[in-house]
Amino acid sequence: MARPQKDDSLRRVSIVTTREADEAVGELLARHFATIASTYTDEETKISTVSVYLNGAAKWSAAVKRRLAAELQLIRECGLDIGAGRIECRKVRRENWAESWKRHFQPLEIGPTLLIKPSWSRRKPKKGQAVVVLDPGLSFGTGQHATTSFCLKQLVDARQAGERQAFLDIGTGSGILAIAAAKLGYSPVKAFDFDPEAVRVAKENAAANGVARRISLQRQDLTKLPVRSAAKYDVVCANLIFDLLVAEVRRITNRLQPRGTLVLSGILTSQFGRVSKAYKGAGFRLVAERTEGEWHSGAFQRANR
Repeated sequence: MARPQKDDSLRRVSIVTTREADEAVGELLARHFATIASTYTDEETKISTVSVYLNGAAKWSAAVKRRLAAELQLIRECGLDIGAGRIECRKVRRENWAESWKRHFQPLEIGPTLLIKPSWSRRKPKKGQAVVVLDPGLSFGTGQHATTSFCLKQLVDARQAGERQAFLDIGTGSGILAIAAAKLGYSPVKAFDFDPEAVRVAKENAAANGVARRISLQRQDLTKLPVRSAAKYDVVCANLIFDLLVAEVRRITNRLQPRGTLVLSGILTSQFGRVSKAYKGAGFRLVAERTEGEWHSGAFQRANR
């Protein structure tokens, strides 16, 4: 009996949208397929095409297309003009895709203490600079996105050399924040994600960076965790969708040390006011923030600190 042939094709899933909404659409695709999204904008028409690349017989079907269409409608309801919102899936030549990543992803320095770079980069770290090696196309989060780079900056700023500091990464994606935390000397480091594929890839990335034994990586559902937690962390990062950040204020904040820093990202600018209000209502104050494109991230500490 002949064995079924392995599907080694590469598919590009694209959404045609507007420049106004391209970052939100990229976030949607990245989260849905656990991979990095790329954007091309025609400068004449101002139409953007946001794409992700899927290996082999990846998760693509009419049902997946319907779910994407439904989530695009949610973006529209948030007040963004998504334009045509046309969803396409086509086979592409693998070698062209592989080389295109190398042109778009360059090393990223987060202050003098952290360097994020792809495996093909020959960039050498500065003296005392921790290095995280992470390639695009594995899972969401290589440091290039505004939300991820903000979290990395807060991790660097909060680190106190020689002090024992615990770190929790909620919605770890590629594991980049947990890996960076371990490299910077945070201990213990715990990370979890609801998506089992993200957890698998995060574990691979942690192993490739030599920190697998220094990170507790698990598949967990934030909404099913106990509201209160005996374990407390000096820094907690939550890169989650708006609804979860607002609905799970108590579960998130109850895992933070009294003098700790809470970093929230993955928030559209139009939603940040409601997120900030929810956490201020829980006794927190905004101590740092960044707006980049359609994304707004913030760091919070307890108001009585």
